[in-house]
Amino acid sequence: MKNPHQMSQVTQAFEAHTIDNTMFRHAEHVQVAYDLLRKHDYMDAAMIYAKGIQALAAKAGAPQKFNLTITYAFMSLIAERMAIASHQGFEDFVSQNPDLMSKTVLERWYANDRLHSDTARSIFLLPDAA
Repeated sequence: MKNPHQMSQVTQAFEAHTIDNTMFRHAEHVQVAYDLLRKHDYMDAAMIYAKGIQALAAKAGAPQKFNLTITYAFMSLIAERMAIASHQGFEDFVSQNPDLMSKTVLERWYANDRLHSDTARSIFLLPDAA
């Protein structure tokens, strides 16, 4: 365990598997990733995050919506941003990194067809854009 801190309510519900998937939008994805990266090392945080999102998609009756590439790429981007600049909590982190609040931020590195392919859903694909 890394830095124990107060987890957001959304992250507590995510970890307890009690979160309402209809209330789990992009901002909540970013919050949970941030909290998990504060609590765990990258490998554990990424596994917990991916398994949790995959379970949410299945619970919602849409397991095909889970995308491993998007999940790991966003988690990696958030972890990198957390590592390169100091911040005072999630709100400060978001104010320093407003691009993370856009679902399309990964388009800098991935072509749309690659990012949303069936292969990207099941395995992590490396970026294809410079």
